[in-house]
Amino acid sequence: MEATRQAGALLRDGRPADLAVAATKTSPIDVVTEMDIAAEKLITGILAERRPEDGLLGEEGADTPGTSGVRWVVDPLDGTVNYLYGLPSWGVSIAAEYGGETVVGVVAAPMRGEVYHAVLGGGAWLGTARLACRPAAPLDQALVGTGFAYVQTRRARQADVAQRIIPLVRDIRRGGSAALDLCDVAAGRLDGYYERGLNPWDLAAGELIAREAGALTGGRPGEPASGELALAASPAVFASLQPLLEEAGAWHD
Repeated sequence: MEATRQAGALLRDGRPADLAVAATKTSPIDVVTEMDIAAEKLITGILAERRPEDGLLGEEGADTPGTSGVRWVVDPLDGTVNYLYGLPSWGVSIAAEYGGETVVGVVAAPMRGEVYHAVLGGGAWLGTARLACRPAAPLDQALVGTGFAYVQTRRARQADVAQRIIPLVRDIRRGGSAALDLCDVAAGRLDGYYERGLNPWDLAAGELIAREAGALTGGRPGEPASGELALAASPAVFASLQPLLEEAGAWHD
């Protein structure tokens, strides 16, 4: 939690006020990359000092095996395009795995003033408030989040899947940060969320937070959430949405 807060403050306070003005030029992209790397360096520095024997996997290239059996999975800036354009939906995500299982997840959303956290078996929390996903709802009353890849061919395929899902649900939202979308499922702000193409650092903390709030999580039927497909939803919505995504081929390009 300390590392996410410090990295979030660095990103929030260090973002140039005019960053979005030249959003189509190379220079602002470079600034975002520099901020991303600086945030990861801050996080990995804190973890290395406090937990020197642990492993680490970070979006910006950190990858050390460690000797303790614990591995930290770090996304220093989830929602990069939102950050670039000055939209508030971006966050810092840190998870800890032990023996390959996620046991701790923290997601800070600095522009919301929110920090989500969960410990395996201990529930999910927004600050001091315990989280619970939304009660059961029919699929046609479900608000569902998703995301789209930056590769054109995959985006086109994802648009086809969304086109099949939209008539069957209340509506679709595209927030731009997988970590925050998963936390929104936990907080009852979305009934469900699905996406193909996530990386471990996009998914690790938010998936645990959603699960500890009572959501079901997974991928294709019988599979865990992964880069192939990640799905998190209140149980009733999960039961309806997963077979639809399978039928629509949401797991392939």
